Order: sequence, then C-alpha cells, then structure tokens
Amino acid sequence: MPVKLPDKLPAITTLCKENVFVMTESRAIHQDIRPLRLLILNLMPLKIVTETDLIRMLSNTPLQVELDLLHMSTHESKNTPREHIEQFYLTFDSIKTHKYDGMIITGAPVETLPFHEVRYWQELKQIMDWTQRNVTSTLFLCWAAQAGLYHFYNVPKYPLTKKCFGIFSHTVSTSILPLFRGFDDCFMMPHSRHTELRESDIQKIPQLELIAQSEKAGVGIVLARKGQQIFITGHPEYSPDTLKNEYLRDKAAGLPIEIPENYFADNDPKREPYVSWRAHASLLFSNWLNYYVYQETPYQWE
Repeated sequence: MPVKLPDKLPAITTLCKENVFVMTESRAIHQDIRPLRLLILNLMPLKIVTETDLIRMLSNTPLQVELDLLHMSTHESKNTPREHIEQFYLTFDSIKTHKYDGMIITGAPVETLPFHEVRYWQELKQIMDWTQRNVTSTLFLCWAAQAGLYHFYNVPKYPLTKKCFGIFSHTVSTSILPLFRGFDDCFMMPHSRHTELRESDIQKIPQLELIAQSEKAGVGIVLARKGQQIFITGHPEYSPDTLKNEYLRDKAAGLPIEIPENYFADNDPKREPYVSWRAHASLLFSNWLNYYVYQETPYQWE
C-alpha cells in the first residue's frame, strides 16, 4: 500500500524520481476504499489449475479483491468437470451489464489456428470490445495477447519453426513505468507457444508501446491506452511444475518437444525445475492491481 506523506515533504520529489509510489495527504483524503471487482476469462483447458495460478498471484497484495470467473458459452470445456463450471463460472450474458475494475484474459491452446477459425472467436471479440467501456484495465496473457492485438490493432501473428518453450530473460524499455516498480534491469518469464509477434509490427502502431522484450523470446509486454490494455506474450502466472507437465505430456504423446530452456537444473529433465521468475511475476501482478486498477478505477461506476 502507498505511504501517505505531507504534501510538501522533500522526500516526495526524490522518491518519485526513483519510481517509488507515495501518496500526498491531499490526494489520500479524496480516496474512498472498496473491494476491487476482478473478472477472469479462463480459456485454458485445465481451468482449475489456471484459476489457482492466477489467484495465487492476485493474493500477494493487501488490496481486497472480489473475483468472478467467466467461461465461453460457445465452447464446452473437455478437461474441467462440468460441475465445476456450473458451480463457479459465469457466462458473458450474465455479467455484460456489470462494471469491473480489472480483468484477465488467459491464453488458450488454439494458437496454430487462424483467429477466425477459433470456435468462440465471435464471442471473444464481443467480450474484448465490451472491456473498453466496462473495465478499467485488462491483462491479456499469451494467446489472448495475440488475439487482442490482432482484434484491436490488426497486429498479425507468425508461426515459429520450433516452439518457444522455457524461461527467458527480458529487459524493460523504461524503468519509470508503474508496472515495473521494484523490478531489476532484467526479469525472467515463462513462454510456451508456437507463434510469435514481431517488434516491427508493434512499432508501426502509434497507440502501442513495446515495454519489455527478450533477445530469445522476442516481444514480451506491450502497453496500450495508458495501461487500459496490457498484452503479455508469456505466462508469468505459471507455477513451478507447469512447463515440466507440458513437456512430459507432449513427450508421452510422441510430439516433437524439446527440453524447456533455462528450466531444469543443469538442463536435466530428471531434476527439479529451477524457479527464476516467481518474484517478478508476483510483483508484476501486484503493480498492475495497485497502479493500473486500484489507483485508476472510479469509486462508483456511472
């Protein structure tokens, strides 16, 4: 939580230059506090795993959060019990008149398909359009980042010759962004995808800002509309064993899969994964909740 300081305290200027967030007393007295309303559109097949991963990330903050889970009415999940969906998930029709402070749209295992061939593409486009008027800030993860950038800005995706699979180092374009408060000069993030975005396409669009990229994994994070939209091409929410489980699954199925890079100790799949991304992932979600949701959302939606 921010530290409340007297308006003219000299430390304010110094701390702001260091990208440390402080709140002046005059700003603090105008703030009302209520629980944040968040919505997760879960497109992943193992929904229970994904919702657990995301809630773990969202829980590392003193902010109080009320969470709704959303699934696509035009697609039936085959890997999550129907009872779980019926008990805990909502459809878009049931929430489209609501307002949310923040939203997360997850990845999905459909990246090799053209967007218009995805069964629920029309419904997803409707939901993405709805976020512009009803959500303060939306995080798009992995395939959702590609889908959002294509839908809103016509940014294409490209097939990779081999899967981008592992934990990769990223550098930030500017350390003064609130999203990167407390970050080191570089950070690690998991990737697991068969397609990519290209920097040259991002740079052509004035509304988009490439704020993190990787020499090996390419485009990392793209910012739009002053943080109303944040597109993340990787999976910062992944738990330690997720890539291991994906690797073993594909290997057992006889699919062409390489050992995930920078993941297993000594690059040996018989050894335990080396977790190098968790601290920055936790900070990323906390910064998003604080600076792009809590500090920006209205106390009462009109």
